[in-house]
Amino acid sequence: MNELEATIAIKNGDENAFRHLFNLYYDRLVAYIVTYTHDKMTSEDIVQQAFINFWYAKDKLKDFKSPKSYLYTIAYNEFINTINKEKRQNNILNIVYENALRDRIEEDHEALERRVNKMNQIIQTLPPKCRQTLEMNKIKGMKYQEIAETTGVSVKTVESQMSLAFKKIRKGFEKENLHLLFMNFHKKIKLELLN
Repeated sequence: MNELEATIAIKNGDENAFRHLFNLYYDRLVAYIVTYTHDKMTSEDIVQQAFINFWYAKDKLKDFKSPKSYLYTIAYNEFINTINKEKRQNNILNIVYENALRDRIEEDHEALERRVNKMNQIIQTLPPKCRQTLEMNKIKGMKYQEIAETTGVSVKTVESQMSLAFKKIRKGFEKENLHLLFMNFHKKIKLELLN
């Protein structure tokens, strides 16, 4: 089966043709994305997602054209999406951090203690793997890639665990309308978590 035949078959929902193109381009696409990420595991996650996107967009394929450039474009776009998602999360954390520092100056010590205790209680209720991921990132300062390598999971799994932790923390503080998240009292939280 050549590429054009595979393209026509994929448009008709042929999973064997999809598998054929996957086997043909997977390693090449990973090598291509590695030139941007400099990380094989992250690149593999990106390429796998790119192939999923390719399958769902199969109706856009042209019968007379090789899917190669389309696959490379999808993989590159998925890389950009991954970078943007990471930047958005970092920007949100920076905003929350700055607001928290401003709040900290204005509030008294007792209120700060209550917030720290509440944060610790929320963290204690997280599922074990989620809590471990959060601690590795926010307390130990490990990057998502380092956490993935240490725990033997994908970067996407780390992102998913962090997202779950953020949701639970935001929910825990939403009624009080607080902008509190990990601020300058990392050490205090760390001590509580380690005890």
